[in-house]
Amino acid sequence: MLIGYARTSTLDQKAGLEAQERDLIAAGCERVFVEQVSSVDVAKREKLTEALAFAREDDTLVVTKLDRLARSVAHLVEILGHLEAKGVALRILAMGIDTSTPTGKLMLTILGGVAEFEREIMLERQREGIAKAKAAGKYKGRAPTARAKADEVLRLHGEGVGGTEIAKRLGIGRASVYRILDDAKEGNSAASA
Repeated sequence: MLIGYARTSTLDQKAGLEAQERDLIAAGCERVFVEQVSSVDVAKREKLTEALAFAREDDTLVVTKLDRLARSVAHLVEILGHLEAKGVALRILAMGIDTSTPTGKLMLTILGGVAEFEREIMLERQREGIAKAKAAGKYKGRAPTARAKADEVLRLHGEGVGGTEIAKRLGIGRASVYRILDDAKEGNSAASA
């Protein structure tokens, strides 16, 4: 049985997700697992977990592109190990790779290594660019959103407004509201000591 897996990182990528589903069905997938979640957060990739659990011996898991399945070589190797243990092959449509063949296994490992290498180089360049910008005084980082509203949080809290409502009114997270309130409490108890 051919089992498809389609994924995009955000809800904004609806067209990309639909294209993946279309391609997987055209490739003959009888069942397609679909999700919209970042590849970084492996724990939240519930549909991938379901697809891997659903696959049986002699089945093939099909994805349109390698980056839809794994973010790193380590993650790819982990998935391949799981599939191999179950007697399940992996097919990547865009690359024409099928791990049911020795050549397919070799190609997948090489391409996964190259993809991770490219990502590491890109991150290194990004870090270098940020360091240069900081040295030139041009990089300030992300503007603090919640901390900038600390006075408003404390004022609203003083008026008896609850944490959830404060977060909603100011457009910040509840955790940020409680962090500001806790910091203010610690500051007051340190001043009175």
